[in-house]
Order: sequence, then structure tokens, then C-alpha cells
Amino acid sequence: MFSLRPSTVLVPVLLVAGLLSSCATATRIDAAGDVHALLIAIRDNDKAAFNAHVDRPALKRSIEARLMAEADKATDDPGLKALGALAAPYLADAANRSLIQPSTFRSLAYQYGYRPDQPIPGQVAIAGALKTLPDGRVCATRKKDGPCVLMFTQEEGTWRLSGFEGDITDLNNRRR
Repeated sequence: MFSLRPSTVLVPVLLVAGLLSSCATATRIDAAGDVHALLIAIRDNDKAAFNAHVDRPALKRSIEARLMAEADKATDDPGLKALGALAAPYLADAANRSLIQPSTFRSLAYQYGYRPDQPIPGQVAIAGALKTLPDGRVCATRKKDGPCVLMFTQEEGTWRLSGFEGDITDLNNRRR
């Protein structure tokens, strides 16, 4: 009769788990380099570098979805919900022009604890604050095991800000 020793099964399982974990870590470290560059662009109000690290169409769609969700939560009236659904694309267009700017995200970075008078953490520290998602994206959370707030997608070798899952009021354009 054939029997497996626990170590015969455990070792391959641990190896696979370790490989998957190291892939996730490599992904986070890779993404952290571009997140670092984005944070510097935000700090320096460098619009060209900011735009190089933002997927505007994806971020606009994400903000539009957040606006629609907020409108849906705000009322039970189907007419007002329909009005919110009609207004959301126009509000997202306005957001694309006015909210998707370094100054807006400077305010959000400030809420994360990044201050203009402090150095921006290095790539390894930023990687520790990122979470790898099953679909290949990475996200930044406010707390270690908290929900995703900022989503990043790799596109043509660069990780770009592609989604916002936080509270829409966090995108107020207060200059810091």
C-alpha cells in the first residue's frame, strides 16, 4: 500500500506558496518604483511626470463609478437615482479636468501621512504598503489589512494610477 509522509506533501506545498509569495513581492516592488515616481510628481506639482503615471481614462471611469455609487446610496427615489446616473458622466468629465491633478492627489497623499517637509519613503517601504490583487493590479490601502483606496495597473512597463476606491470627498482640491 502506498502512503505519503507529511513532509512529502508539505514541502512541495510550501515551495509553491513561497514562489507565489515571492512573485507578489516582486510585483509590489516593481509597482512601488512607479508609485514613488508618482509621489514625487505630486509633491513637485510636475504635471508631465504625474500624467505619465496616471491612466486618465481608467481613473475617470473609476471616479464616474464612485459618483454613481454615491448617488445611488444617497436616495431611494428612482427618479433621483436616474438623474444621478445621467449626471455622473458629465461630473466625471469635470473631474477629469479638475480633480485628476497633482494638487488634488497632494491632498490625498497628505491624508496618507506624506508631508511636503518629509522625504518620500523609498521603493521597499512603499512596496510594504501595497497589496497585490488576484487580477495583477496592485493597490494602496490606508491600513495594513484595510480596503484598497488607490489602484495601479501595469501598462507598457509602467504602473499607472488607474482607480480610486476611496471616499469621493477625499478628492477635495485643497492645496497643501
